[in-house]
Amino acid sequence: MDELIGRLAANAGVETAVAEKTVGIVLSFLRSEGPSDPVEALIAEIPGAEAAITSADNSAGFSRLMGGGLMAVGSRLMGLGLGMADIQNVARELFRFGRNKIGADRIGAIISGTPGLSQFA
Repeated sequence: MDELIGRLAANAGVETAVAEKTVGIVLSFLRSEGPSDPVEALIAEIPGAEAAITSADNSAGFSRLMGGGLMAVGSRLMGLGLGMADIQNVARELFRFGRNKIGADRIGAIISGTPGLSQFA
């Protein structure tokens, strides 16, 4: 997790604490909306990912009542102070990181198999 958080902070310009919360929110979304096998392969390659997902799920609170999907994730990320450009930068950096960990084919499967995600790739 530290490697990914460091990359998000350095390359996407996101504060460390926000980056950690962002990763949990995004991975939780991918787990619920994306193709299971490649998403689980990505999560397995990120030490600390399960804890980040659990933390994100536990802090979802009211947003769970608003529904799920990409719009809910966007709202949660904006609630952390991220703008649309920040969210796109984070997503792109996460995909770059993922390509290094599980390969371009699996990341491509995640992007194409998750509703609405291709606009952030």
